[in-house]
Amino acid sequence: MQFQDFSVHAAVGKLAALARTPHDLTAAGGLTAQRLGEMKASFCGFDLLYATQRVTPEVLDALQELADEAGLIAAYTAMRQGEVLNRIEGYACENRQVLHTASRDVFADPPMEPEASAKARRELEKLRIFLDELADGTLVNAEGKSFTTMVQVGIGGSDLGPRALYMALRAYALPGRSARFIANVDPDDVAEVLSGLDLSRTLFNVVSKSGSTLETLTNEHLVRARLVQEGLDPARHVVAVTGEGSPMDDPAKYLRSFYMEDYIGGRYSATSMVGLVSLGFALGFAAIMEILRGAHAVDRGAADPDIRANLPLLMAMLGIWNHNFLKHATVAVLPYSQALSRFPAHLQQCDMESNGKSVTRQGKAVGWQTGPVVWGEPGTNGQHAFYQLIHQGTEVVPAEFIGFRQSQYGLDLNVEGTGSQQKLIANMLAQSLALALGRHNDNPARCFPGNRPNSVLIADRLTPHAMGALLAIYEHRIVFQGFCWNINSFDQEGVQLGKILATRLLDLISGRTASTEANPLEESLLKQAGIG
Repeated sequence: MQFQDFSVHAAVGKLAALARTPHDLTAAGGLTAQRLGEMKASFCGFDLLYATQRVTPEVLDALQELADEAGLIAAYTAMRQGEVLNRIEGYACENRQVLHTASRDVFADPPMEPEASAKARRELEKLRIFLDELADGTLVNAEGKSFTTMVQVGIGGSDLGPRALYMALRAYALPGRSARFIANVDPDDVAEVLSGLDLSRTLFNVVSKSGSTLETLTNEHLVRARLVQEGLDPARHVVAVTGEGSPMDDPAKYLRSFYMEDYIGGRYSATSMVGLVSLGFALGFAAIMEILRGAHAVDRGAADPDIRANLPLLMAMLGIWNHNFLKHATVAVLPYSQALSRFPAHLQQCDMESNGKSVTRQGKAVGWQTGPVVWGEPGTNGQHAFYQLIHQGTEVVPAEFIGFRQSQYGLDLNVEGTGSQQKLIANMLAQSLALALGRHNDNPARCFPGNRPNSVLIADRLTPHAMGALLAIYEHRIVFQGFCWNINSFDQEGVQLGKILATRLLDLISGRTASTEANPLEESLLKQAGIG
């Protein structure tokens, strides 16, 4: 697959010219019922309402041209087929395939990359057997009692995605089952998670591809020490998700081992064993298969070259319009669903670790903006926190609202003629309109400038299938943007320097580094911080 610089595409110049006079949503006729009906895309159970973006049919046509010139669908197809796309030409790099879609291509016949999908099927079968043994009483604790809690020990992609999905789908948890998560190397995190747990009925799921992640290994040692302290055998309470043949692939130390592959990056791994083991324990095998089906439906639909029909591609190109042409530096993801409270945190990693890059796939400095700052919190809480800035601040923040027409639990009550879910969605739609239209007032402090671009992504209910689809929609939005910017969205070299320096500081603290070999600056920093 050949990638070209963003700046060479003819559509970039066309879009730059259109951006000099973007659509005015606040003008007479700027936002009409007709526009609302025309600027709507339906895809895999979701509707995207994007009439409140500052686009016109001409802008959409130019964005289509850009997607075509950049070969986004060809690149996406090559990725799914197993081409080595995690690479920088001419430089040392991970040089890997990118096959997170293979973990849910298990429904296809034939799959896009048969070998990777066959491995995914094997791991799913191992997981099914494990979950069946837990359910039928074959696999129990030393006292013959069932396990009720699984604690996932991991960090980054081994925590954020699985945690976000579990929190989103707790309404569908099996009776008597729950999951918890330990990520931070802060010992208080471990202490808080373990507090109140019956460790004799708890399984720990340690997730590390290499088996050498510092934070995860440290927390695993703390967990094992607590188990021993309680008179429990860690080998009967700890499972591993790791690379085949890693130090953690050890049946003497782990109850079971499930495998993760090098070609699935951490932030894209929630639908691999990284996420499915804990999700399967808490939700059951049928639910995780629905997550995979939802994601797979999006994987297939994302191959459509028409941006008006392909929702992840459309969201990617609207994001490029806002970021590269309207020059907005951030994007707020605002789920009007408390269940999605950690989904923006997952997207922060997935998007910013993927597209926070400043060199091209050819190893040259980029000459254009790449990934935006991604952030967000659930509504309506956010309305009483930071919405002041997004309505009236000097920084224009494009917003992506996510909502559901029905609640998960169905527990609601009419108050003053409407239910809570109706109030929630009415608030979301009102915010979309308010950001777009603004409001004039003779009192300048009460003026709302409007023209704040936003879109609404809405589905019927947050189910396992819908969650899988939502996850994949955002994964592909991120990947399409990286392809368009000609950057490698699949490595994370930017996290390495801090790890190296932290290891050197720890060597100083522990005395493993002799004072004669110490870096004076690092020694001084520890001294000034009162550590060591």
